[in-house]
Order: sequence, then structure tokens, then C-alpha cells
Amino acid sequence: ESVDRVIAGPERKSRKISPKEKEITAYHEAGHALVARMLPNADPVHKISIVARGMSLGHTRQLPVEDRYLRTRAQFKAMLATLLGGHTAEGLIFHEMTTGAQSDIEQATKIARAMVTNFGMSDKLGPRTFGRKEEMVFLGREITEQRDYSDKIAEQIDDEVYNLIQQAHRVAKRTLTQNKAKLVLLAEKLIAQETLEGKELEAVFSDTTPKPATEVKPTSTPVPVKPLAEAKPEARPKKAPMVPRLVPKQTPAPSD
Repeated sequence: ESVDRVIAGPERKSRKISPKEKEITAYHEAGHALVARMLPNADPVHKISIVARGMSLGHTRQLPVEDRYLRTRAQFKAMLATLLGGHTAEGLIFHEMTTGAQSDIEQATKIARAMVTNFGMSDKLGPRTFGRKEEMVFLGREITEQRDYSDKIAEQIDDEVYNLIQQAHRVAKRTLTQNKAKLVLLAEKLIAQETLEGKELEAVFSDTTPKPATEVKPTSTPVPVKPLAEAKPEARPKKAPMVPRLVPKQTPAPSD
């Protein structure tokens, strides 16, 4: 509970949401969790909840296996796909978008931009940084960035950020589409229980219940086939009865 309070804020059980919004939130959080579970470079999922905390209607808690001081590009890409998992799940199930993904999209955009401009993780732009940041917090101003690149480079940066986001969205969509049955099961469990963690969460992830067959398979025992009725020989036309020919009777000629 203390970890959740730090990450997502205190519970707000007084916030009542409609059954429809609860369902959307369940699929949103299930999307985050399932994408993270299926990607090898994502941090493990420890808890999913649709109990409102802070300004959010739900949250998915991920924790690294061990302390980490460095991140790889593959790990950042897994983070992007996981962040977009909620937005993608909404579109996959409801064919609609909501404002619930605002924070996720904002965070994903910041990470993608940092990959390109701060960490030199763009194949197109190479290992260099873009923009000099000036901290003026002591003057009561926010951290500003002094642009040190051309308009052409700015367009390339935007293109690279766009490509990273689109690639992450494709990964999330493919993952959720291929595991749609698990997505539905996870969301249904969340709607019923509101929180999943530990062994109960792992049981849903590991569920291997076979799907109902959609194809008609042949039975193991052959179905007896009724023999076809024997064909009767065609009736031949009857021959007309033979009528004997009548020969006229000859009378002997008179003698002289």
C-alpha cells in the first residue's frame, strides 16, 4: 500500500464511476499489463488495480528484478509499447479512444524524444545530443532548452520521435491482438475483483485454457454410410408376339 501511495497517490474510493467507465478502465490497465508481460525487455508486472488513486482511475505497478542504473534502447522501446498498451486496448475492444491515455501518451512522447535528443539512440541522427538545457529554477523559471540545431534537423527529430511512437503502437497492437483471449480474461477478473497481484495475477497470465474449436473436426469413429440402393436392370421392351402366316389352301385341279 505504501508503494502504491508513492507511485499513484492515495486511494479515492469515494470516486464513483459508471459501469461502462469501469469496464474501459479495466481493459486499459489490462492492456498495459499484458504488453509488459509479453515483452522480454519490460519490467515484471506485480499488481494491477482499477481502484482510483490520485487523478487516475487505475494503475499497473511494474518493478525491476534488480537495481538498475542503466537502460538499454530495447528496454526503452518496451517501455513505449507498455505505455501505449492501454490506449491500444481501448481501440481494439471498443473501437474508440478516451482521454484516459493522456498521461501515458505524454510520457511516451517524452521518452521517445529523450532517446533521440539526449541518449543518441537514433540510427538516423546518430550519437549526439540536440539542444542545450538551461536551468533557471533559482529565478523562478522552468528549465528551458536553447535550440542549437537547424529547422531541417528539427524535422528529422520529429520524424524519429514519430517513428518510435508508431513502432511501439504496432508492437502493442500485435501483442494484444495475438493474446486477445488473455486480455479479455484479465479485464473480466479486474472488473470483478478490482485488484490483481501475486499468484492470482500470475495464474491469469499463465492461463492455457483451450479456446473453443471453431472448425468442425472429423469424429474419431467413422460414420456408417448407408449402401446405395442397387440399380434395377432397365426393363426391355416386350417383343410383339409372332403371328403365324396363313398360307391359302390350294385345291387340286379337276382331271379331264
